Amino acid sequence: MSGSLSWLCLSAMAAGVVNSMAGGGTLLTFPVLTAALAPLGLAQAAVAANATSTVALVPGSLASAWGYRREMSRARRWLAILAGPSLMGGIVGSLLLTRMDAKYFSALVPWLLLTAAVVFLADTVFGRRRTADITPETHSVVAVLALIAFQFGVAVYGGYFGAGIGILMLSALAFMGVGDIHQMNALKTVLNGCINGISVIVFVADGMVAWHYALPMAVAAIVGGYLGALAALRVKPRFVRWAVICIGFSLAIYYFRR
Repeated sequence: MSGSLSWLCLSAMAAGVVNSMAGGGTLLTFPVLTAALAPLGLAQAAVAANATSTVALVPGSLASAWGYRREMSRARRWLAILAGPSLMGGIVGSLLLTRMDAKYFSALVPWLLLTAAVVFLADTVFGRRRTADITPETHSVVAVLALIAFQFGVAVYGGYFGAGIGILMLSALAFMGVGDIHQMNALKTVLNGCINGISVIVFVADGMVAWHYALPMAVAAIVGGYLGALAALRVKPRFVRWAVICIGFSLAIYYFRR
């Protein structure tokens, strides 16, 4: 039990670090939790592991957001627009998790991640120069509405499973030219907290959380999330972008191989 808990906490800390940069931390916690909850049976263990992982990683997102607080102050207008669809999509996705078969999403996920990684790569290599004062008013109504619709779709997937939603959000924000990588990471982190935070309410209400694992993992995720944000801010933005690209393609490869 203690050995298993140690691995769970280490995976949660590492997930907090990864999520603070690009996302994908669920891929670290989900397999370990599934193994720990195996006595419940394969199907039930997977659902419980997903719910427990979400609960455990939400505090890490909040810690990352605190680490990015200065960058977040420059993205408040975008947050005001995207928080609503993030919350609504998170509710829809978490309800789908308790009522639908995973096969309906699994076929689409690797293509979404691959597309997001390619978009982010193209934006890094050929993209325009970014400034910190690009606001929603800079874009057309159609472009902003498209971003809102995309964010809602990402939030639905995030509430359902969520591994890789960070790279999906970053690719959309990069396409819209939302500041530098640190500002995008700040906004992505808060939106991720909205998606997973609202999903937690559904999972807790449905009694799907293994609290004896979730609580210690949450503490570890807080440490990882805060340290990850601080570390990312001390690295040159271009290096962070290439790290995000590597994570994005790695996630896509992982899902294609499954």
